[in-house]
Amino acid sequence: MGIAFLAMGGVVLALYLALYKFGLIGELSCSVGSCETVQTSRWSVLLGLPIAAWGVGAYLLVLVLALVGLQPAWADSRAIAWALVAVNAWNVLFSGWLTYLELFVIDAICMWCVISAVLMLVIFILSVLDLRAVRAPDAA
Repeated sequence: MGIAFLAMGGVVLALYLALYKFGLIGELSCSVGSCETVQTSRWSVLLGLPIAAWGVGAYLLVLVLALVGLQPAWADSRAIAWALVAVNAWNVLFSGWLTYLELFVIDAICMWCVISAVLMLVIFILSVLDLRAVRAPDAA
């Protein structure tokens, strides 16, 4: 349930940044860092979509997997647990790459991006703990 809760928060955060990037909201509220510098850099778009839109998709995927894993029929599913670990491992690696770009290429930090990276890391840790908690399949 913790993964689902954090993923919902991530959806809201990424949606906020995506709406800004799509021009649907005027200003970013950013009390720490240079969010607009990051959001307007050439690195803020990947394959024609804003990075934040990719983030919405990533968080939605995690949310769906977490909600499926909460269903009684899937609660002990190693497949769902492994899927969460795999997806979140990718999310952490991608967030790490984006953080590297902020620090060493763009020379600006976006507080929302840092919060998202921390969320991704915490979700990954929870998904690994969940995988460890899932019982091994019974020997037949």
